[in-house]
Amino acid sequence: MGGHRDAKVVIIGCGIAGIAAAQKLVKAGFHHVRILEATGRSGGRIKTGRIGDKIVEIGANWIHGPCEENPVFCLARQYGLLDPEALKPENQALDVRGHLPWVPRFFSSSGRELNAEDILPAQKLFLELINESSDFQSQRGEPWPSVGDFLRAQVQQHAAEKWKDVDEATRSLRLCVISNMLKVECCVNGTHSMDEVSMGAFGLYKTLPGLDCTFPGGYEGLTQNLIEELPAGLVTYNKPVRCVNWNSAKSAEPVMIECDGQKLVADHVIVTVPLGYLKKHHSTLFHPPLPLHKLLSVQRLGFGTNNKIFVEFDSPWWDADCEVIFFVWDDEDAVVDQVPDVQTSWIKKLFGFTVLKPTERHGHLLCGWISGHESEYMETLSEQQVTDAITQLIRRFTGNPIITPRRILRSQWFHDPWTCGSYSNLGKGCSEQDLDNLMEPLPPKGSKSQPLQVLFAGEATHHCYFSTVHGAVLTGWREADRLISHYSRITPSEFPKSKF
Repeated sequence: MGGHRDAKVVIIGCGIAGIAAAQKLVKAGFHHVRILEATGRSGGRIKTGRIGDKIVEIGANWIHGPCEENPVFCLARQYGLLDPEALKPENQALDVRGHLPWVPRFFSSSGRELNAEDILPAQKLFLELINESSDFQSQRGEPWPSVGDFLRAQVQQHAAEKWKDVDEATRSLRLCVISNMLKVECCVNGTHSMDEVSMGAFGLYKTLPGLDCTFPGGYEGLTQNLIEELPAGLVTYNKPVRCVNWNSAKSAEPVMIECDGQKLVADHVIVTVPLGYLKKHHSTLFHPPLPLHKLLSVQRLGFGTNNKIFVEFDSPWWDADCEVIFFVWDDEDAVVDQVPDVQTSWIKKLFGFTVLKPTERHGHLLCGWISGHESEYMETLSEQQVTDAITQLIRRFTGNPIITPRRILRSQWFHDPWTCGSYSNLGKGCSEQDLDNLMEPLPPKGSKSQPLQVLFAGEATHHCYFSTVHGAVLTGWREADRLISHYSRITPSEFPKSKF
C-alpha cells in the first residue's frame, strides 16, 4: 500500500468529522494530509463557552448513548474526560431510547404549577405515538406525509375516543401539554415543525444504549485532545474554500481547490461542511456542479436551527430535585408546534428549560431550548430584548413577579455563516436513498475519471446517527477507510506522484 504516502488529501472543515478523517489517514501512513478550516478555531459545532466562570456548551451538549459502540464515549474515556458516574457499567446498560428519565416540573401560562398526574396521560400518549412513528420506516410505507400530520391526526382521534368522558378543562390541558411536547420534539429533531419531518424515514434514526452524559470540562476537551495527536501544522485556520474544481484537466492532480488568493491541488478532497452550508453554497462550491440526484438530495434533506439560551440566577426558583421545566401555554389545545406571528410571539416556541447539574459545578443555571424560525428570529434581537422576554416569561408562568435573571448567554447557529443552522433531519419527502446520494463520492460510479476525487463526511451523511457527534466521527472514519481501501487495491503504476 506504499503509494498512499504520496496521495495528497485535503479535508475541508476542522469539525469532528474532519479531525477524525485526518487522524485515521495519518495513522494509516498518509503523509500529505491537510485540513483547511474557514474559522480561527477547530471543533465546528462542538463549541464550549462560559457564562461568568461556569462552563456551558454552545453547541453539542451530550454524548448520546454512552456505550462501547459509541466512538465518542470511547475516546472521552480514553482521554479521561468523563465523570466516574458515566463510566459505570449500569449507566452504559440503561436503554432509554432517547427519552431521558428526568424529574420534571410543569408550569402553566396562567401562572400555576401543574399536577404531574394531570399531565401523565398526555405524556404517555405522545411517547407511544412517537415510537409508533418510527415503526413506519420498517413497513416501507408513508400513510401520512409528515410526522406532524400523523401525530395531530392520532392525538385528535384519541382525544375524541378515549378522553370523551374527561371534563373539558382537563382534556384541553392534555392537548396543550402535547403541543409543548411537539416543541420538544422540534428541538430534538432540529426542525421548525414536525410537519417538515418525513414520516416514512423517521424510523431510520437509531439510539444507542446508555444514559446520556456530558463533559465536566467541556466538549471541546475532546477536539483538543484529537488535534494534539495530529502532526503540527496539519490544520490551516482562517482558510475558507471558495470552490472545489473536480475532474480538473489543468494539473496532474484531478482536484483544484480555490481559496482566497490561493489555489491548491489534491488527489482527494473530503468535504465535511454542514448540510446547512451545502444547501446555501453548493452552486458556487463545486465546479462542475453537483450531479442532479445529489443536488436534489441536498435540497430534500432537512437542516434546522435549535438554539440554547442559558439563564443564570442568584438563587433557584425550582426544586432541588428538578431536572427539566416545561412551560405549557393554555391557549394551545389545537396541537401546534409553531407560533402564529414570529415577531410578536417567538418566545412561545421555547418549550422550557433543562437544569444544569450538579449545582456545585454550574451554580443556579438553566438552559432554555428553542427551535425553528422563532429561534432564528431570536438571534436577531439584542441580548437585552432576549433577557426581557425570558424574564417576563418566567414571571408569568411561575406567578412570581420578582424573579430576575443575573445574565443570559445564547447560541446563534443560524446566523453563523459557516453552519447556517444546527443539525440535520430527514425532511418531508426524503428517504434512505437521499442519505446514500449525499455520502456518494464524486465522480459518481460508472465514470471513467479518476475515482474518489471528492468525498463527503459529516453528521448529515450518516445512515442512522445523523445529527449526532458520534455519527460525525463515524463518517470521518468511513471516508478515511474508503481511501485506505482504495490504495490497498490499486497497482503501483496507478499511484499518484507527489509534488507537495
